[in-house]
Amino acid sequence: MTGSALTADLAAIPPGSRTRFAPAPTGYLHLGHVANAIYVWGVTRAAGGTVMLRIEDHDRQRSRPAFDRAVLEDLDWLGFVADEGPVRQSDADAQATYEAALDRLREAGLLYACDCSRATLVAAGWTGPGCPSRCRERDLADRPGRALRVRLSGGDETWMDLAIGPCRAPVAPAGDPPIRDRHGNWTYGFAVVVDDLRQGIDLVIRGRDLRDATAAQIRLGRTLGRQAPPEFLHHPLIRKPGGAKLSKADRDT
Repeated sequence: MTGSALTADLAAIPPGSRTRFAPAPTGYLHLGHVANAIYVWGVTRAAGGTVMLRIEDHDRQRSRPAFDRAVLEDLDWLGFVADEGPVRQSDADAQATYEAALDRLREAGLLYACDCSRATLVAAGWTGPGCPSRCRERDLADRPGRALRVRLSGGDETWMDLAIGPCRAPVAPAGDPPIRDRHGNWTYGFAVVVDDLRQGIDLVIRGRDLRDATAAQIRLGRTLGRQAPPEFLHHPLIRKPGGAKLSKADRDT
């Protein structure tokens, strides 16, 4: 963003907004996380808002206490001080809220079990988050080893992105998203929507690699009772030579 664009973005942010910096403790922070922290703290402080530190440890198999500690140490060394937190998705109150949200979706008849593995989907040439099979109509029992997906009605969602401008995107271009994976973990797309609703987050500042997830998250939030979606600001990414984004999987720093 240019300086003039950033000024316009800040003018659109309501005073006292609540946002979050939300790393996953599945690896060490890299420069992409630092760039996100600069946007989160810089924009929110300029708007007179509040920053919560939320550790997104929903992936129990990949999250590590050592990475959790390293996140806190790095933020302290860099001088990023949150107004609230850290709070964690593994906390008992968070888990209870996820269960309550799941019950609400189940009572509305919006959940179904799916036994498609990632390997099966990839072998079939499917790379999206949805399921191309007939699991929606198969009425499978919800049991260990099966994912849970939520039926999201079609159509588009629109929003005003504070960095990009007017946005419009289909809600489920790749099928119904999972809310719990076959390993029993809450998914990112489900947990962050529930967290933002529970914690009163009304400003989401994140990288543009997550823009495509926004429409489904807005629809899911509305389904769970959110009256109005948060404001969104999707900022540019730091990229490696060749254009690829920085990644924990590649051990980028």
